[in-house]
Amino acid sequence: MDKSRTLLVVEDDPALQKQIRWAFDQYEVVVADDRETALNQVRRHNPSVVTMDLGLPPDADSVSEGFRLLEQIQELSPDTKVIVLTGQNDQANALRAIGLGAYDFFAKPFEPEILALTVDRAFRLFDLQQENRRLQAMRQPDVMSGLITRDPEMLRICRTIEKVAPSSVTVMLLGESGTGKEVLARGLHNASPRRDARFVAINCAAIPETLLESELFGYEKGAFSGAAKTTPGKIETAHHGTLMLDEIGDLPLPLQAKLLRFLQERVIERVGGRQEIPVDVRIICATHQDLKAQISDGRFREDLYYRLAEIVITIPPLRQRSGDAALLAHAFARRFAQELNQGSLSLGEEALKAIIAHPWPGNVRELENCIKRATIMAEGSHITAADIGIPVSDDEATSSLELRVVREEAERNALVAALSRGNGNIVRAAELLGVSRPTLYDLMHKLGIKT
Repeated sequence: MDKSRTLLVVEDDPALQKQIRWAFDQYEVVVADDRETALNQVRRHNPSVVTMDLGLPPDADSVSEGFRLLEQIQELSPDTKVIVLTGQNDQANALRAIGLGAYDFFAKPFEPEILALTVDRAFRLFDLQQENRRLQAMRQPDVMSGLITRDPEMLRICRTIEKVAPSSVTVMLLGESGTGKEVLARGLHNASPRRDARFVAINCAAIPETLLESELFGYEKGAFSGAAKTTPGKIETAHHGTLMLDEIGDLPLPLQAKLLRFLQERVIERVGGRQEIPVDVRIICATHQDLKAQISDGRFREDLYYRLAEIVITIPPLRQRSGDAALLAHAFARRFAQELNQGSLSLGEEALKAIIAHPWPGNVRELENCIKRATIMAEGSHITAADIGIPVSDDEATSSLELRVVREEAERNALVAALSRGNGNIVRAAELLGVSRPTLYDLMHKLGIKT
């Protein structure tokens, strides 16, 4: 028996429902007799395998509800194996179900032993696919080893970087200063086939315009006063690797034209040189500026923008990353306490409240510097709010973490969002929340919400 495996049976005939439940008592069997209940069960239990009838209430003589349910299960849980049960002479609908993503089909009446073999095979395939995915993840490098986050949006960005890393497309990272653009760029390089070559970064805003061209493209001996020897530039140095152009919005217009030519031709000419040098390099650029506004002002070339923006990733500021400020603060405190030989050092409750409430305009970089300073200033085993140096308002200090209050607020927000998305439709809102209509009505009454 393997009660850890969940089988969902979608069947409106109580006798057949009982028969299937009896035949599969080795699994954790959950049942549903209509589409709405079935979707709720999928959300709650995430079953590996589903057996379902196509004819479901309110019109059991039609297959429309069954096919709608099949499509919704595929959207909710693409890995779930769905076995469709059809009538004897229903081959057309069976084939249509397979086309929509069903794993297999069976004609009624069926032999329980034969259906059991198919269900067992579906469970085995599900397990193999999950194991294969796990092994693939283990083989891949940890591209985000320098990134600490639990925020859903940041985790989605990590998955995006893993997807684009194997190609050589140009990636543009947008975000405020201090959000971790270089950390993500290095992660992208480390996950790519170029990981064994060099990662070269240059800040276009930190180098005077008169020197930036020679820094990027290199120069020949005697090209200008002081050019005592031929020197390759950053682009050439990153051959077979990755070049990060940080603060690309500050690149002067003449150099924008030269960079555009390189992106089109993939050859460079050193300053003072005449020889075309082919370079194979992946470009990652980053900026905190609004490049489209700069295009409108004539300060950034539109054709260069579209060459650089093959993949655009927008990094949220720290104040929008749920829970990350406290998570990072703990990690920085541990690291700096070790580096500065401060022994065991932890963040006090008031310090955490101040950290969570602060908007962090300088993002992760500002938080890191703040915790480093606090680690130096701390006198005991705890970092206090005074060490942090950020004032806490009365509202922030008294904000409740009582589970009942937090849960009620979360329920209210989710309920309002579901009703809004469903345009006040109770059935649609219940589907989105994964609850029954009576439960939804009870919640609305408890929270005083009207449609």
